Amino acid sequence: MFPKIPIAAAPEPETVTEAVAGTAEELMQSTNVIKDFFAGLGLAGLSTVLSAVVVFLICLIVIKILTHVMDKLFSRSKHLDETVKRFLEAAIKIVLWVLAIVIIAGALGIPTASLVAVISIAGLALSLSVQTILSNLFAGVTLLLTRPMNVGDFVDAAGVTGTVERISMFYTTIVTPNKQVVTIPNSDVASSTVTNYNREDNRRVQFVMGADYEDKTEDVFAALLEAAQRAELVLSDPAPSVFISAYKDSYIEYTLNTYCENNDYWAVIADVNRLIREEYDHHGVHMTYNHLNVHMLNK
Repeated sequence: MFPKIPIAAAPEPETVTEAVAGTAEELMQSTNVIKDFFAGLGLAGLSTVLSAVVVFLICLIVIKILTHVMDKLFSRSKHLDETVKRFLEAAIKIVLWVLAIVIIAGALGIPTASLVAVISIAGLALSLSVQTILSNLFAGVTLLLTRPMNVGDFVDAAGVTGTVERISMFYTTIVTPNKQVVTIPNSDVASSTVTNYNREDNRRVQFVMGADYEDKTEDVFAALLEAAQRAELVLSDPAPSVFISAYKDSYIEYTLNTYCENNDYWAVIADVNRLIREEYDHHGVHMTYNHLNVHMLNK
């Protein structure tokens, strides 16, 4: 009863694009044959429905091929985060299905110009209503692509200092040193200055100490340097250094610079501060503070 549908055996395509184009062309030929056949029987309405079904199958096959190619391309990329990959895959699939709906509507005889206008207006209204969400979404994509910070990094972002626990599509979660979990919208993070303390292998630890004006400078230098040298986690290269940084009203300010590995930062602060107190006592250096000397004169 049905005529034989002429689907020619196409040569092996050299590219995926040629394969998709060839499949679409063959199925469109089949659609025209089906429409002509049912139109000859006086079943034009049924032919329209069947042609729409065939167009749907064409769109389905094309989307399957394109998503398969997209998955292969993304799997080869070592720089894209998994969250970004999933987001891009979902976004591309949505665009492909919207195009498929427009094409199927055209096959059913629905004016595609009006349908495209309705979809555009609906998209505009939706984007305006979820403007903040979209802002966080695209900011999240920006963070995951540019990578100013990674999970586990100790950063200062949007006024919050702590360790990055998670970077999602909408929010970034940071755990502060006192174990507070802070959730920040990605738009705030992307628009702020991000200081990443883990980007370099080593980190400088600076100690600003005071000593009395009566204490000899060489004694203070020796006390601070020996405290740094006694600390096991302080690196010898770059070597610790000390200098006079300011002359205050009641004391002289000394600055000790040391370096350590990133993971040892807080341990070095605790250890060196303890050792400085011991070396001050050992060298007879007085740890002073702001004070005012009052001299009483007897007339």
